[in-house]
Amino acid sequence: MFFSIIIPLYNRPQEINELLYTLTKQTYTRFEVLVIEDGSVNDAKDIVAGYADKLDVKYFVKPNTGQGFSRNFGFERAMGDYFIVFDSDCLIPPDYLEIVAESLAANYLDAYGGPDDSHPSFTPIQKAISYSMTSPFTTGGIRGNKKGIGQFHPRSFNMGISRRVWETAGGYVITRLGEDIEYSIRIHSMGFKIGLIPEAKVYHKRRTSFLQFYKQLHFFGRARINVYKFFPGGLKAVHFFPATFTLGLIFTVIAHVFGWQIVILGDIVLTVFILLIFFHSLIKNKSVKVAFLSIIAAFIQLTAYGLGFMQDFWKRIILNKNK
Repeated sequence: MFFSIIIPLYNRPQEINELLYTLTKQTYTRFEVLVIEDGSVNDAKDIVAGYADKLDVKYFVKPNTGQGFSRNFGFERAMGDYFIVFDSDCLIPPDYLEIVAESLAANYLDAYGGPDDSHPSFTPIQKAISYSMTSPFTTGGIRGNKKGIGQFHPRSFNMGISRRVWETAGGYVITRLGEDIEYSIRIHSMGFKIGLIPEAKVYHKRRTSFLQFYKQLHFFGRARINVYKFFPGGLKAVHFFPATFTLGLIFTVIAHVFGWQIVILGDIVLTVFILLIFFHSLIKNKSVKVAFLSIIAAFIQLTAYGLGFMQDFWKRIILNKNK
């Protein structure tokens, strides 16, 4: 099987350098790489050129249209039997493609997704963010967990589709704000076989500060409503959890201010949640510092997502103001 790896890039030359380096270490070598420079000011032309003797790499420059349509640009030019999409802030383990090739040979999937993990080189904040984004207490395990809640939808930081899927379903119809979720739901609705390859993990750097993380998760909350406009049935009870958590947190703070007795219940719930996050992260990361930071990351994740979700739920569903 020949793979086409497609990577949209926007003003992140250092990230693509690190990603391409990890691809030179792949034990499975039947692949090409397409880097799509999406209207960047700080481009990576020279960096990508430096890998010409190490990888079958192609570099394209196009006007800025967002990551979804940049992936479509890559799909149209890919030569592979199977297309793999990575975010530019990922590091790929050396056996990744070998794992995917063997898994597809044993149990073929029309589209697959893989989980993400933290790399030993990540900062404590990056490790805490990575934990929060994969924790069963914040996401329900929907991001690459074997025991995740609900139907599995691959995400574009680590996602593969067959050429047949591309030729039948086409590409992304929205370029950002939940474009990968919409694409996954649409592929599934057309009867294609989608699944998780749990061993095909990547190291996803995500954001390097809590402020950046807040902005990203606020965007994700809004994205869920954007997907709802395409697939109303895709909005499940689990997607309301961050908004419910956020409202409960606000109510608890207000109850403290006014001295309401019901605040005791809110305190108990929050205390149990904090302890679960701390000890679970401590066991997984073996670091007290990361465990404490994981509590902060979890609260930022849920409140940022919840506020973004409620913002666009009110504007686009209640008030029906569509962009």
